[in-house]
Amino acid sequence: MGQVNGVRRTRRGRARRTALAVLGAAVVLISLSAPPGRHSGRDSGRDVLPVAESETAFPAVNYAVAVDESASLTDADMAAEKAAAARIALGDVSSESRITVFGFAAAEEAGQSAVDPVCPRTTLDAAGRETVGACVGKLRKREEGEGTGTDFPSAIRQGVHELTTDTDSSAPRVLFLLTDGIMEVGDSPQYGDLAHRKAEGERQLTLELAEAAAQGVQIWTLGFGPTPDERQLARIAAGGYQKGCVALPSARPKAAKVEGAKEIGVTLEKIFAAAHCMRREEGPAARRPPATLKIGISPLATVGSIVVDKGDPQVRITYTDPAGHKVPTSGTYRKSRFELAGGTGTVEALKIVDPLPGVWKVRAEAPEGHRSQPVAVSVLWQGELRGAITMDPPSPRAGDRVTVTMRLQTREGYQISDPRDYEGLRVRSELTGAGFDPLPLALADNGKGQDAKASDGSFTGATRIPASADGALKVSATLTAAGLSADTRSEGGRVAPGELPVTTALDLPAAASHPGDKVTGTLAVHNTSDTAHTLRLSVTDLRAGLLTVTPADLTLKAGESGTREVTVEVAPADVFGDRLTDDGLLLAGDVTVVDTTDGGRRLVQSALSVEVTPEPGALEEFWDSWWWAVLTGVVLFALSGATVLALIRLRRARRDPYGLVLRLLDEHGEPLPGEPHVAGHGHKQWYEFGVAEAHISPRIERRAHGPYAVRRNPNGGAVLRRRGGGRTALSVTGPAQLTEGLSLALGEEARTARNPRNSRNWKGSSASAGGPAGPPHGTDPDGRGSTSAYDETYL
Repeated sequence: MGQVNGVRRTRRGRARRTALAVLGAAVVLISLSAPPGRHSGRDSGRDVLPVAESETAFPAVNYAVAVDESASLTDADMAAEKAAAARIALGDVSSESRITVFGFAAAEEAGQSAVDPVCPRTTLDAAGRETVGACVGKLRKREEGEGTGTDFPSAIRQGVHELTTDTDSSAPRVLFLLTDGIMEVGDSPQYGDLAHRKAEGERQLTLELAEAAAQGVQIWTLGFGPTPDERQLARIAAGGYQKGCVALPSARPKAAKVEGAKEIGVTLEKIFAAAHCMRREEGPAARRPPATLKIGISPLATVGSIVVDKGDPQVRITYTDPAGHKVPTSGTYRKSRFELAGGTGTVEALKIVDPLPGVWKVRAEAPEGHRSQPVAVSVLWQGELRGAITMDPPSPRAGDRVTVTMRLQTREGYQISDPRDYEGLRVRSELTGAGFDPLPLALADNGKGQDAKASDGSFTGATRIPASADGALKVSATLTAAGLSADTRSEGGRVAPGELPVTTALDLPAAASHPGDKVTGTLAVHNTSDTAHTLRLSVTDLRAGLLTVTPADLTLKAGESGTREVTVEVAPADVFGDRLTDDGLLLAGDVTVVDTTDGGRRLVQSALSVEVTPEPGALEEFWDSWWWAVLTGVVLFALSGATVLALIRLRRARRDPYGLVLRLLDEHGEPLPGEPHVAGHGHKQWYEFGVAEAHISPRIERRAHGPYAVRRNPNGGAVLRRRGGGRTALSVTGPAQLTEGLSLALGEEARTARNPRNSRNWKGSSASAGGPAGPPHGTDPDGRGSTSAYDETYL
């Protein structure tokens, strides 16, 4: 069957550095596995399409936090524990979740208690988050004479009691145990005579762990400082309920250890993400206000929480979405819902339902005298990952080899190509049908075998239809990943009984598209029967209206053989809204051709990937299309024909951007990490490009109809053209600003074959010299642009 060619591009990346002391929205996007009997997941077939308007559910969870209050704690340890507990409440996105916070040490005299309740069971609606954020301040380090040991059995018993008494039995139950020491019950009379207290403590710990497992309570432990008993903490984590939120090793309860208070926040963030099946994005290094910190939210996210550790309650935070809109901290704005918690404290969290994907800006301002504390930011989120499955050919014969592809999509139908968005994904697939046992399929995204390209979000494998196959076929695949709702897709077909009466092959050329554009191709048809057949064409596995194919139906005469014109049209710009940025969108679906006369037999099912970029400005479009006419008219008016041809050749040669070295600078004029970009030959003398991942890890990439273009200036230096017609000279006067905080500079070009007598790296950019340069070392032969080793000077 014909393969539909599309434009593919990998987009989006993220800065992934550890945020200082941030637990961060700890119960965000909770999708924990339930106690025994609870099941999560869904099965969906081809008739279930990605729909942006689908209702998103945020399951509630019951959890308790047990905080060590023993005398061995330092003041820094106690402060870190308080901050961690507060962040749990501030970051939870479910208004029905419940939390209990209590301290623990040991009861060593009459009137003492091993457990110190500080936050009773609290429902985490808006008011509840504020309440818990305040009550965790009651946690304290115990003094001598108050019971300073470490009683793990009592702490676990209290946690299980809080999580199982008068609570929803179907809600997930999780206990987090934070401690800096080993179990110390030698001074606790409740464990019997002095000689047997340690053994009795171990016996009771075993009993409490068994009870936790029976009650479906997971226990995640965190030890800090130099003395934790790591074997004991691992035993505790392994002794509770073991079923995680998904059937992945990362979701199984485990113990963690850090060396000091500064690491508690980051490590707890990792623990919460694993326990609650969240995806986690670490922000940039903490900075003192005034400062703007950037953090990315994946296109897969259905809900997220941006957690900001301000350090000082006088710091004020504003949030800007990837489209450049300053968003409110409550209510609905541009299809997203917002709710802020902790705005008057040292830590705040902005919960966003249906967040706009991309890079968000967090702006921190503070009055004089309140700018000494660094501000850190992180994001925790949960999302939906959908797949689109195809089998080629869709109606194979027994013994035929078939290729199965599972493409990853957002719930809106946009293709996912950044492997970090689906890190840890597991794909399980099988082929079933009449006449044979189920066949497991190995689908991989490694660029080997049937898989065309590694890490592009398309998982591909192949198998052969058994010779015994007769009748219906079904290929299915299930996607599983922590923090992403599991998705099962299936595709049905039938074994073809010999040669089919109608065969087709679809060919659509690759093309860059703008909203409203049309791409025209051909459908080769062959009807070998003596009856007419009606074929139905459609775009599937994509939100309705983004791409349409015409004609929707066509009729083949008996014996007809030939080609028919087929057109795919992109939706107008208003359908995409804020989702369509300069980076573009990658639409992913399938073009399907069905023979309705032959019982609905599928003849073509081909992957379709179309990159859609915004329409260029009118002036830019006019200039790209008609500059040659304007230039020719002016030259013909002044010169004879022979002179005109010579001048045009010279002008083109001196404007050829081939070899220009382009480098991005940050808002301080410092070069961004990574190799520079070397321009290739331009389109009509302009080398067109865009800035990929502009808000996370910017890099230049060649892009047809990109928002920027460069060429050499015959009078020296170069010229930068922006979408809409604006132009700026690049010369010794300095770099040209592209966006807020991002500039373009010329780098010095390396020695070329045209200058064999020069030293290996020569000074003086050829752009400044005004003449064309040969290809720098490392540029690919067709001039598409690459990087090279060079000595760099910013002009």
